[in-house]
Amino acid sequence: MIPTNMTDPSPRSIVFDLGKVLLDFDYRIAAHALSTERGPAPEEIMRHFGSAPLLSRYETGLMTTAQFFEETRKITGYAGSKEEFAAAFGDIFTPIHSMIDLHEQLRQHGFQTWIFSNTNELAVQHIRTKYPFFANFDGYVLSYEQKSMKPDSGIYDVVEKMTGCRSAEILYIDDRLENIEAGAARGWRVILQETPEKTLAQVQAMGLLR
Repeated sequence: MIPTNMTDPSPRSIVFDLGKVLLDFDYRIAAHALSTERGPAPEEIMRHFGSAPLLSRYETGLMTTAQFFEETRKITGYAGSKEEFAAAFGDIFTPIHSMIDLHEQLRQHGFQTWIFSNTNELAVQHIRTKYPFFANFDGYVLSYEQKSMKPDSGIYDVVEKMTGCRSAEILYIDDRLENIEAGAARGWRVILQETPEKTLAQVQAMGLLR
């Protein structure tokens, strides 16, 4: 756990990562949905998503959704429509209910809340449709819109500009150590999410839910 200075004043803005913090996700679900009898196996599709630059380019806004669809179709041999592809690719999420509840509690206590995520247009479209809680944030800093991905410093600048907060005025929750370290280097209060239970305990220890 990265130490947080408990003598700092209470934060004004709570910044949440999305995947593995508020929503769990598994690209294997999409890989199985996109696999065809004559095309690559799900494991091969996962290799392209996980190690090739395709998904990274899409999530950095370097290719459009239409381009991503066409490239993925070439790789997988997928023969369905763009709409069917969007449904298969987007439906990979499972809500982390305790964290969604934590977000609502923090809003009720008067904190501004923000989403700060490396993500893509298809995922966000699906999440907006399926998960009502996603509408209840003060703003969104999304990699594909900013053309920058965590932990690049530029996208952290955007968070500070949009929230109007700096240093310990921001509490940032993320499941990836390199992303958290980039926030901590700017003086943000940070929580590395290892489990929802540990995150909730740290938020309570900060006195934010009194």
